[in-house]
Amino acid sequence: MARIPAHPDTFELQQVLEALVDPVRRSIVTQLDAGGQDIACGGFDIPVSKSTATHHFNVLREAGLIRQYYVGTSRMNTLRRAELDAAFPGLIDALISGPAGR
Repeated sequence: MARIPAHPDTFELQQVLEALVDPVRRSIVTQLDAGGQDIACGGFDIPVSKSTATHHFNVLREAGLIRQYYVGTSRMNTLRRAELDAAFPGLIDALISGPAGR
């Protein structure tokens, strides 16, 4: 049986915005969007320790921004882009194209 962390079915705008206020989490979202593919937790270019990175991934997952799943022992991350665009049209585009997303 595959291990899949819990993910919210719906988005709450305040929780999404609070998750995106942190530059490390914005960087994770930007890297997922730019890569166009799922990325293992250890495959991100972020300037934090492994335990701090785990915290950031948990915040993003709990806000619904990312979906996580396991491939072997690697925890993979995917941006829930289509679902986010449906719930908050233009939010991710504004994040990616704005000064904070570059």
